Amino acid sequence: MPLATFGIGLLVHAHHLTGSYAAAGAVSGALAVAQGAGGPLLGRLVDRRGQTQPLLGAALVSGAALTVVATLPVGTPLPPLLLLAAVIGFATPPVGACMRTLIPLRFEAPSAIRRAYAADATATELTWVFGPPLALALGAAAGSGAALLFAAAVVAVATTLFALAPASRTWRPGAAGPRRAGALSAPAMRTLVAVLVAVGVVFGATEVGVAAAAGPSAGLLLGLWGVGSLAGGVVATRLGGGAAAGRGFALLLGGLGAGHLALLAGPLSLTVFALVIAAAGSMIAPILASAYDMAATAAPAGTATEAFSWLATATAVGSALGAAAGGALTDATTPSAAFVLAGAAGLLAAATALARIPARRPALTAAALTTAPAHADRHSAVAAPR
Repeated sequence: MPLATFGIGLLVHAHHLTGSYAAAGAVSGALAVAQGAGGPLLGRLVDRRGQTQPLLGAALVSGAALTVVATLPVGTPLPPLLLLAAVIGFATPPVGACMRTLIPLRFEAPSAIRRAYAADATATELTWVFGPPLALALGAAAGSGAALLFAAAVVAVATTLFALAPASRTWRPGAAGPRRAGALSAPAMRTLVAVLVAVGVVFGATEVGVAAAAGPSAGLLLGLWGVGSLAGGVVATRLGGGAAAGRGFALLLGGLGAGHLALLAGPLSLTVFALVIAAAGSMIAPILASAYDMAATAAPAGTATEAFSWLATATAVGSALGAAAGGALTDATTPSAAFVLAGAAGLLAAATALARIPARRPALTAAALTTAPAHADRHSAVAAPR
């Protein structure tokens, strides 16, 4: 939940402290860049040292930095805010990546693993539906600093609880593979990262296009976008967890692209806009769930946590690129151009998946099967081809 509140919470609080939206935007940008850079590095540290110490250390640093920002006085200059935002982003605990590393170890059947990833993507979508409104409501009721203090407390407490849970505490890194270039040394991982950069472009361009086209109704429409994703994730969980191979993944991505191209009809009617954006959003959680499941088989041995962190970084980078390009296109033409960009990015992702991801799934790699010795025998059967 805190990850869904950091961006909007820091944006509002930085504006409160500086009185400048430009400064607030710079602070949010520093947070995003640092999260993108820090996630894979923390993931690699987890893959080398285990989950407990890196998670607890990151929670301490990020929680402390959030607390400092929350207590700064009005009139604080921009440089300290940029530095603290970078610390918060760089030290954001990679709980999601750590949990996704554990999922293949908790279930025997490949179909159950896929459904678990779909449930994870659905629950994550739930935080993005409720997190920003919660942050804004806390800020309105008790001040933007109080909202950040709440986020700091949740980061510290929830990360500690996760890190001390037996499944996380007893997980042990696997032996590193022969290559030392990390998760991206695998061509399959590079393909997944490229696909999710394009998916991120869909996200960023759509947010800008909706904000420009819908005005005061943008918040409602973006909320329906998240609700659509939530519904898609529930359906995917019930039906088996999303795509099992490249062809199905490409089909989902094609639906994402086509659905966002259909937003060109949205500005004609608010009702049509609402229906189309909810339908377009229904592809998001199944796509993310499928990507998580594929990363479990694509990551080289000993790089599972880093691999999942790269997926989050790819989405964040793509979202930033999509927002920037979508904003430029909107300023130069109309908001419809942002929807064209979003649709084109989704279709490009589909073409990439169709061309470069095999139709059949390989066996789970050692990266997905690393755990404490006590669990090794129980899960040896998971290595069978999917």
